[in-house]
Amino acid sequence: MYGYMRVANDHATNDELLRIKHELTEYATREGFCLGEVFAEGTTCSESAFHTLLEALKRHRVRDVLVPSLWHFARLPGLQDAMRQHIEHETGARIWVMQGQYR
Repeated sequence: MYGYMRVANDHATNDELLRIKHELTEYATREGFCLGEVFAEGTTCSESAFHTLLEALKRHRVRDVLVPSLWHFARLPGLQDAMRQHIEHETGARIWVMQGQYR
């Protein structure tokens, strides 16, 4: 299982990022998965973590992606759904969301 998260601002501390990664790891373990790489989208990154995630899913045939919440895809519900569908359509991966009931 891979993880994906979006860093909301440039002021996110390393402790905050580590806390989110720890929460993703705990959730994955409870669900019977091993969390591999966590792709973090930041406002200052030159390369898209979302694109890198898609390529890794295809290359390694990983079929599960964990996000803390759908907000980590986008703020707008329509865009959240479009990104989820894009991952599912392009890679066959299933999206797991820690917050809420969607899977």
